[in-house]
Amino acid sequence: MISLDFLITSFVVVLIPGTGVLYTISTGLLQGQRASVYAAWGCTLGILPSLTASVFGLALILHMSALAFQIIKYMGVVYLLYMAWSLWREAGALKLSEQPDVRGLNIVTKGFLLNILNPKLTLFFLAFLPQFIPHTDTAAMNSMVLLGGIFMLMTLLVFVLYGLLAGLLRNYVLSSERLSKIIQRFFSLSFAGLGVKLALTER
Repeated sequence: MISLDFLITSFVVVLIPGTGVLYTISTGLLQGQRASVYAAWGCTLGILPSLTASVFGLALILHMSALAFQIIKYMGVVYLLYMAWSLWREAGALKLSEQPDVRGLNIVTKGFLLNILNPKLTLFFLAFLPQFIPHTDTAAMNSMVLLGGIFMLMTLLVFVLYGLLAGLLRNYVLSSERLSKIIQRFFSLSFAGLGVKLALTER
């Protein structure tokens, strides 16, 4: 049931830079390795509601209801733009001599919200997971849960790796105030760009 095709495809999907990857890397660069691990956990936990919705067929409701899709979509847009504004406002405020104020729950919550406010994620699971479940499977729901769990574990491991590697570069980034400001504004514009892209997304 757990095919090599599924593992390879999932790995490629997880590696592709998206909102979660961007958030984890920016957290690692700006707040350190420990914070990036919290970010990875938050983004991974944010997959759980979408996976649950897909397993129980709630994604079909989201797909058929234009209003529900638009509400969640624009909540996600607003949140991404808020993240962009926060990073832009704080650009240049970091100093190498200061220890980052790592608030685990806050970081996890932000990562969680980034994923649950993306309605495309639920539809992705509805379209993605069934491709790897044989039509003869008499326990398709259990199979979706298992495959979804593997996808989440892979996401966590890859995101943690991304974050730890970004954390290693933290000292180099913060040793230059100018570079630090450029990095923060780059991520700020990236979040804003993702927000605009989500706003323009159709079901």
